[in-house]
Amino acid sequence: MSDMHDKSNRARRSLKARALHLTGAPGVGKTTAVRKIAQELRACRLRGFTTKEIREGGTRVGFRLETFEDVSAVLAHLSIRSPHRVSKYGVDVDALDGIVASALRPSARTDLYLIDEIGKMECFSERFVIAVEELLDSRRLLVATAAQRGGGFIEEVKRRPAVELWTVTRRSRDEMPDRVLEWLRSRGVG
Repeated sequence: MSDMHDKSNRARRSLKARALHLTGAPGVGKTTAVRKIAQELRACRLRGFTTKEIREGGTRVGFRLETFEDVSAVLAHLSIRSPHRVSKYGVDVDALDGIVASALRPSARTDLYLIDEIGKMECFSERFVIAVEELLDSRRLLVATAAQRGGGFIEEVKRRPAVELWTVTRRSRDEMPDRVLEWLRSRGVG
């Protein structure tokens, strides 16, 4: 009886969820999945951003944010001097705040928000944290990648009641964009 009750609760939660978070190990394909989803939904009104590695001579030296309105900014780089650091990268919180102000602003004219990612670098920005909370509280349709590890806000958003959390693995990554698109179609997008 308990197993059937758990399945029933999961099914009800799934119908209510307006946010889907994809988590998994670094490099497993979360960003690739979000980019494929955005490409498939290019006719929809999207807001948010993806993250792209900055490489020089085959070596990763930083990360760039790219919005769906063709705005980009360097989020983190080896050469950035900042009190906000993740590993060897300095994080430019002001650049992130600028992206957040436009890309994550709630709008009735937006079909879907895509965020890549809710991670340690992004959580240095109070504006980012507030914007994600507002989107989740407003029950806007949201697909985001979330760091596999990390406490505080990262863990909090993954545990919210109206959020579905799917783990991307090497085995599931190729099918993940289609699964997410099916989830979105069941909510009227796509």
